[in-house]
Amino acid sequence: MLDTSRWNTSGLDTSRSRSAPGEDRSAPPPGEPEPCDLVTVPTRQGLEAVDILRLRTGVGPVLHDSSGDSLGFLVPPGTADGWDLPGSACTQTNGRGLSLAGEPPVAGTGWLVPPRTDTPVTDPAVLRAALGEAARTIELVDGL
Repeated sequence: MLDTSRWNTSGLDTSRSRSAPGEDRSAPPPGEPEPCDLVTVPTRQGLEAVDILRLRTGVGPVLHDSSGDSLGFLVPPGTADGWDLPGSACTQTNGRGLSLAGEPPVAGTGWLVPPRTDTPVTDPAVLRAALGEAARTIELVDGL
């Protein structure tokens, strides 16, 4: 299992409070950052997935950790509730609203793919498929 303890989420912008049960979290108040969750994967698989996504549907912002061991894909809020892909983890931000302007939102990381307005986050279903394809590619190459 992927060790996500290195992803220090203490650097997240926590100025936005958690939503009450049943409250619409589809859009933050004006001026507030969009909330998102973070899918972390081993670097090799993540880089393969980034290439696959760039060639096909596009990829949202991607973080790399300072040790070079893992990548983090920003995905829509709520993704963590149903994420169960072996070898990866999805961290819930609980609507804390990661600010994607300027510096990376997680301490000890940098942008591999910086935020853009055309693809604010990566679609989780598309990411899941790309990560699966990346894992199969790596398995095939390692088996040669």
